Amino acid sequence: MAGTRGAGHTAAGARSGKRRPESESENESQPEEPPLFFNPAPSHQDGSDSSLSDSEESVFSGLEDSGSDSSDDNSEGEDGTSHSAVEQTSREQVQADIPCQRTEVASALSGDEYAEDSSDEEDIRNTVGNVPLAWYDDFPHVGYDLDGKRIYKPLRTRDELDQFLDKMDDPDFWRTVQDRMTGRDLRLTDEQVALVRRLQSGQFGDGNFDPYEPAVDFFSGDLMIHPVTSRPADKRSFIPSLVEKEKVSRMVHAIKMGWIQPRRPQDPTPNFYDLWAQEDPNAVLGRHKMHVPAPKLALPGHEESYNPPPEYLPSEEERLAWAQQEPGERKLSFLPRKYPSLRAVPAYSRFIQERFERCLDLYLCPRQRKMRVNVDPEDLIPTLPRPRDLQPFPVCQALVYKGHSDLVRCLSVSPGGQWLASGSDDGSLRLWEVPTARCMRTVPVGGVVRSVAWNPNPTICLVAVAMEDSVLLLNPGLGDRLLLGSTDQLLDAFTPPEEPALLPARWLEALEEERQWGLRLRICHSKPVTQVTWHGRGDYLAVVLASPGHTQVLIHQLSRRRSQSPFRRSHGLVQCVAFHPTRPFLLVASQRSVRIYHLLRQELTKKLMPNCKWVSSLAVHPAGDNVICGSYDSKLVWFDLDLSTKPYKVLRHHKKALRAVAFHPRYPLFASGSDDGSVIVCHGMVYNDLLQNPLLVPVKVLKGHVLTRDLGVLDVAFHPTQPWLFSSGADGTIRLFT
Repeated sequence: MAGTRGAGHTAAGARSGKRRPESESENESQPEEPPLFFNPAPSHQDGSDSSLSDSEESVFSGLEDSGSDSSDDNSEGEDGTSHSAVEQTSREQVQADIPCQRTEVASALSGDEYAEDSSDEEDIRNTVGNVPLAWYDDFPHVGYDLDGKRIYKPLRTRDELDQFLDKMDDPDFWRTVQDRMTGRDLRLTDEQVALVRRLQSGQFGDGNFDPYEPAVDFFSGDLMIHPVTSRPADKRSFIPSLVEKEKVSRMVHAIKMGWIQPRRPQDPTPNFYDLWAQEDPNAVLGRHKMHVPAPKLALPGHEESYNPPPEYLPSEEERLAWAQQEPGERKLSFLPRKYPSLRAVPAYSRFIQERFERCLDLYLCPRQRKMRVNVDPEDLIPTLPRPRDLQPFPVCQALVYKGHSDLVRCLSVSPGGQWLASGSDDGSLRLWEVPTARCMRTVPVGGVVRSVAWNPNPTICLVAVAMEDSVLLLNPGLGDRLLLGSTDQLLDAFTPPEEPALLPARWLEALEEERQWGLRLRICHSKPVTQVTWHGRGDYLAVVLASPGHTQVLIHQLSRRRSQSPFRRSHGLVQCVAFHPTRPFLLVASQRSVRIYHLLRQELTKKLMPNCKWVSSLAVHPAGDNVICGSYDSKLVWFDLDLSTKPYKVLRHHKKALRAVAFHPRYPLFASGSDDGSVIVCHGMVYNDLLQNPLLVPVKVLKGHVLTRDLGVLDVAFHPTQPWLFSSGADGTIRLFT
């Protein structure tokens, strides 16, 4: 019998193998759903031993046989079934695995699951029982059937991508759930979906249940003749209780002795407590430690009279100004008016509003009194050293340098301190001798001189002058002849490259007649130049152009005659720049911030926030750890770079806009010049101890410049070796304070 069954399987496999290409072509041409009721197990004609072998069972479920049931394999070998027939049958059943699963889902979801059932068919439902399926997590099966054969888990090789494709393609994906007992996918019917939706919305599971049907009372409301129970009454119901008699006698004795007070009738009127009733300090509220007396109303004045004096009546301009003010800015909340008699005074329109505000004042008054700390106000003022102890610093005007016919915008002192260069709006550059105030040379540049800077290298004698869209490099011809000659030799030693590079500025040699008055090089730009400043070694100089964009700042190298734009994009309108005295940093001041860039790494190191409306000037301490900024809103801001990017101190000593700030190279001094015509000198001591804050003390206010066109001091500069201060003003003079 077994051999016949095996041969039948082989023949069926051969027949299905021959028909397969035709069926595949039919499926590709016309996709059809598999039949709704499909029997996955072969139905045997004899009712005996209808179950499959173990290997066939495992292949049917999509998993390889674990090989644990060796007795079934032996019996199958004794039946004479060839291995080739079993393998061919296995391949057919693996290929038919997916239709079988869908058939199982369809048969499980049919209306009557026993409609197509027969005794020969294998029951594919779960027969494991109510046991935790976590027991079978590490096994390929989920239990055993009635014959002791394993029930294998369905083969699940579907990843998230296949599930997503099914979700997009299958219209019934939303109603497909997984059976936790068998691990198979079940498709919910419409009745089951409706049941789930009713349960999710908080309704009853049975759709035919009426929760609002009329209730039937167990007891009727009608008076009946016969009682519900006819039990006779107890004897204790009509005999006085001795226990209650004892309780009553005790309560009567307690009332007689006064231990129990009878309840007095309560007063129905509510009690209100006035918080401000007792202003007397001897009262209960007054004796309270944190009692706050009620705020007193201001007494009415003459302006609240119905017939005020004429000086209290506002004019028409005062009425318009009062109407344009905000309600919180008005001195009076009403306008005084005059009436002929008290009978003509109308009702006050803001009476209810003022009473309500008064109630709010009383209701919202703070209930807690804060204890004041008894501190002498003089102790809160920091003890500053006397200016006499902080000398030397400039205290008086010593010399006045006269010669310019228009306002002097800029000045610069030579590294040795013997010569002074100044630029003016009269189109000239003047070179002065510092001790004698004598004008040594006057160089006509033909335009307004915006900035002038003396080369800080003592071995090079050059002056950079910013005039219109050019930077002029002048040899002033003052001082040591050897120094002047070596400077010219340094400039003449340059050999231009064979292939000139594309530069943002043009370097031009001076003409012969221009060399006579000191001009050596001319650097031409595309926009007007507003500032020029030198690096500490004297080979690089930075210029600021009055143009929006990333080319506002250019750096020129004197020895190679190269120019470069260090920035790719702009961060606002640049006001001024400065080189760090000791490190490769470039400080760029825009209107609202100061950015510090590392030139070697080509990155932003810090961004200082001065909290000013418009930064006007910038200066770096000789040690390099502190920076001061002047602004047009009359603030001088001190930054400690080691401390924070926020200001360490903000000084508001000037009354008008600050035009220039400067540090002394040797002494702990810094100065600021303003449009109010004054120069304020401050003592700024920076300590080597990082735990000690800088000491800032204003020591002297220097005056002498005359205000011209609402402009005062335009530039300040310290002498490199002496505690002297130079200032240039809009009155066309330069003043030396010593």
